Amino acid sequence: MKKLIVVVSLLLSTFIGATGKTYKVANLQDFKKAVDMVNAGDEIVIANGNYTNWQAVVNTNGVAGKPIIIRAETAGKVFFSGDVNKYIFQLTGSYTEISGLTFTGCNVFKTNGNNGILIELKSTKYCRISDCVFTKNTAKSQFMPIVVVSDKAERNRVDHCTFTENVDNQELQVKITAEQVPQYTLIDHNLFSQKDSVKWPVYNGGECVQIGQDPILLGNQIAYTTVRDNRFIHCNGEPEVISNKSSGNSYINNYFEDCHGELVMRGGHDCLIDSNTFKGGIGGIRVNGTHHTITNNTLSGLPIAIRLMYGMAKGKTETGFYIAASDCIIKNNRISNSTTGILIGDSKNANWEGKFDTKRYPSRTMQDVAPFNNTLADNTITDTKTPVKHNEN
Repeated sequence: MKKLIVVVSLLLSTFIGATGKTYKVANLQDFKKAVDMVNAGDEIVIANGNYTNWQAVVNTNGVAGKPIIIRAETAGKVFFSGDVNKYIFQLTGSYTEISGLTFTGCNVFKTNGNNGILIELKSTKYCRISDCVFTKNTAKSQFMPIVVVSDKAERNRVDHCTFTENVDNQELQVKITAEQVPQYTLIDHNLFSQKDSVKWPVYNGGECVQIGQDPILLGNQIAYTTVRDNRFIHCNGEPEVISNKSSGNSYINNYFEDCHGELVMRGGHDCLIDSNTFKGGIGGIRVNGTHHTITNNTLSGLPIAIRLMYGMAKGKTETGFYIAASDCIIKNNRISNSTTGILIGDSKNANWEGKFDTKRYPSRTMQDVAPFNNTLADNTITDTKTPVKHNEN
């Protein structure tokens, strides 16, 4: 039998169970009091209802096998909405899980140097966001993600969440700087869907998943992020549904359907793209950078299934706004019902003069370095007008 103990206020109740204490809260004040009291194995239950003007730092520390749980009383019946100028939840501890919450109708703003964020995992270790819903939220400025993994975060997970019908935002970002690179983030079993094109200049700032932000100067940063078993349905925010801008990441067994964008190696090196499925839409996999492995993917109904791009520079030591695709392995992929299967040498001689800041990015502006040393083997290409097109020379 659970014993009821009333602590602090009538709205903050503690239930002692077999595995730990359960603190039930119904307002921000009592939530913060519960955060200060919980120990490993305890949970905080947020009562069903609608919440606004919520801003909480959660510096809680569970242990392996006894995480601290923050959850909805009933999954799908706890709603957060309204204007967000900083964050709703910022987790900063370890072994803490947040689940069952719905974020809907939130407007995220940039204010006084702060970005509105719905959930941030900041320097957390072994923390988790699971079974949350993010829907019909709107970014009021360009380049604003609603879920962020940042700073010295390690081995965190975002899973079984739904991101749908959000407007003008980036969905999920692993934030990488020169000093801080989150390590071993796992993004799995999420649904990203029904994302319309962003309104921002040059159709940019609407990625569903972004791993790194500066591919030119920070593409060599190694994050070891894994993005696997996710579904991307009608994701039309911008040309990069997934934007890889760092190194050492893996993209495995994801499903893309009718997306107006691609899985893009915008920067970085040494990534694995394996066993993903692309069905319809405007493109499949776009590749810049070196030593990527692209294997066992299934692509159908596309204008171009796999594109190996020209660059302004090559390798891991030269600086270029784009790095030519080189030393990549493209093997055992299955391509069907497409216009072009594999294009070796896209964006040949594209002139970027005046389109980026050459003082910030000391790069040549002509995209004239051809892809090289790439290996194509055992790919099956059927019912496709041009199976392999060479445009390197």
